[in-house]
Amino acid sequence: MHTWPVQDAKARFSELLDACTVEGAQLITRRGEETAVLIPIAEWRRLVETARPSLKALLLSDVGRVDFDLPKRGAHRRRPPST
Repeated sequence: MHTWPVQDAKARFSELLDACTVEGAQLITRRGEETAVLIPIAEWRRLVETARPSLKALLLSDVGRVDFDLPKRGAHRRRPPST
């Protein structure tokens, strides 16, 4: 992965973009500290797709998504039948 100082990335953005599409991810630094990464759109779409579970996976999972207490069955008294 090639590293670009932010001032070079700004000044040569088209070159940065071309390098990203040809070589892959490009790292951008600010004052020597890693700040951002420019990645090709195909890689971004792959990351987004794998990060989000499908509806089918959510419905079939055994992990609860809501915490609430259900009352115990038979804990409430029934009214006596009216005559």
